[in-house]
This record gives sequence, structure tokens and C-alpha cells, in this order.
Amino acid sequence: MADAEQTKPKYFEDQLDNEEVLFVFRKHPIVMRVGLVLGMLGPLIGVLPAAVKPDLGFGFFFGGLAAGCVLGLLVFAPSWISWHFSVFIITDQRFIQITQKRLFHRAVADLGLAQIQSVNYEVSGLQETLLGFGTIKMQTYVGDLIIHDVHHPAQIQKQLLSILRDEQVTISQYPAGSAQHPSKTNEETQET
Repeated sequence: MADAEQTKPKYFEDQLDNEEVLFVFRKHPIVMRVGLVLGMLGPLIGVLPAAVKPDLGFGFFFGGLAAGCVLGLLVFAPSWISWHFSVFIITDQRFIQITQKRLFHRAVADLGLAQIQSVNYEVSGLQETLLGFGTIKMQTYVGDLIIHDVHHPAQIQKQLLSILRDEQVTISQYPAGSAQHPSKTNEETQET
């Protein structure tokens, strides 16, 4: 039984041994729209020669269509890879943002749960309202973390807040060590 507890499965590469994954989310698939539109041009380009010169025959038409579909998938693949491998992971200890940009560029931001001060969301505009995506704004001690194009931002915000509450993360009014921190006396504040 002790071996089973020690060999917990790891859900991501940098997961610590004593860390439990609580929630994982991605951006809305709308972030792939440019790649999808450009990828759809592939089959169109493939059938254009047969459409311009119909006497080439059906073999040329279907061959061009197949080549166009392959071209379209190759054009769409980087957008899908960027969306699929960009994830946001909340564990019982930290918030991890893994952002895949292009094929060979990955950025990872790691933030302790205790550093999160507030979690807010914003849905602005017709497109965001109709398609159900928006922006999550997390205020932290080290700066603001803004995540654009999040699917169902209200539900994500609610889930994040419940995780913070369940993990008993308390939000201090003043960051530790700040000039306004209540533990400092007025004399210490004036000296700094």
C-alpha cells in the first residue's frame, strides 16, 4: 500500500512528488481560428486547377483535393499544437501556466497559491458573449497575470476561488514586507 502512495502518476513533467493536480483548463478553441481559415484554403487551392480547366478530369480534381487537404492540415497544425499544449494547471500548491508558442517555443510560469490576491474575469464584446469566452485577471503579489480567450471564464473563476478556499489560502490585505504592513510601526515606515 505504501508503494502505491509513493508512485502516484505524474500528470505533467514538472509535477512534484507530493503535489496533487486539482484542476486543468485550456483556452477557448477560438484561438485556432486564423490557422483554421488558412488551412481551409488548402483544399480550395488544390481543386482550383481542375475548376479552371475542367477537361483535366476527375483524377486531377481528386488528386488536387487530396494534396490540398494535406496542405491545409500542415498549415493548421501549428495553431492546433499551440492550443493543445498550452494548459493551465492548478495543484494543491501552485498555479502553473504552460504556453506553447510555435513548435519549438514553450514558456512556463509558476506561481504559488499563497501569492494570489484576487481572481476576476471579464467578458467584453459580442463575439466573446456569443461564443462564451473571456479574460481571467489574477492579481498577485508579483504582478497581474492576465489570461485571454478562456473558455467559460465565470466557471473557471468560480473553480479557482473554490480551490483557493479549499486549500485555505487567505488573502492578506497588505503584502508581507510592504510599507503599509500592520506589523511595522509608524517609526519603521518613516525610516524606510
